[in-house]
Formats: sequence, C-alpha cells, structure tokens
Amino acid sequence: MAQQKIKMHVKKGDTVKIIAGSDKGKVSEIIKVISKKGTVIVKNINIQIKHIRPKQEDETGQIIQIEAPIHSSNVMLYSKKHEIASRVNYIRNEQNIKQRILKKTGEKINNSNYA
Repeated sequence: MAQQKIKMHVKKGDTVKIIAGSDKGKVSEIIKVISKKGTVIVKNINIQIKHIRPKQEDETGQIIQIEAPIHSSNVMLYSKKHEIASRVNYIRNEQNIKQRILKKTGEKINNSNYA
C-alpha cells in the first residue's frame, strides 16, 4: 500500500526557526521536503556523522557530515525582516490564488518557493 503525502506548512526554500531539539533557536533554510514522512531537511541543522567504507582496496574510508531530517512540527516559519517566528495563515488573493501569510506580522510569503 502506497503512503499518503502529509500536508505541510513549510516549503522548500522557506526560512525557518527550529523550535525543538538540540538545535533549538537556530534559524536556517529548508533544503528538501519529504512529504511522505512529514519531515524536512534544514541547512546545517541536525548534523550527523556518517562513516563511509572504502570501496576499493587502495581507497581510504571517510567520515562525512550530513543533515538528517527533522519533523516539520519542530520548525516554524521565520520573518527575516521582523526577526520573529510565526504560525502561517492561508488567504486567497484577488486572482483566487491561495497565499501564505505570517500571522504575527502579516508578511506575505513568496509563492515561488512552492516545491
């Protein structure tokens, strides 16, 4: 049975503030949205170390750092202009197009970021 997509309040390219976890309080940008699991990958947040084995005999192993996904409920949209995190509200404009707005500031979020 195929998994359903989970409705998300954030999109790729949005600036978000982390509200839970070890990186709480940090502000960064969303790199990838995984809607089937309800998670997001945020730039330089939730860094984990991965050990890579050598593929050939003459190669050496590597230790790399990757951004692991975090649940979308642990991030909140962030206004760079007002430097405040806020919940999101949806309204329809004159062309009947759904638009996202920050509740605290009334700032419109650019729809070109939709992924």
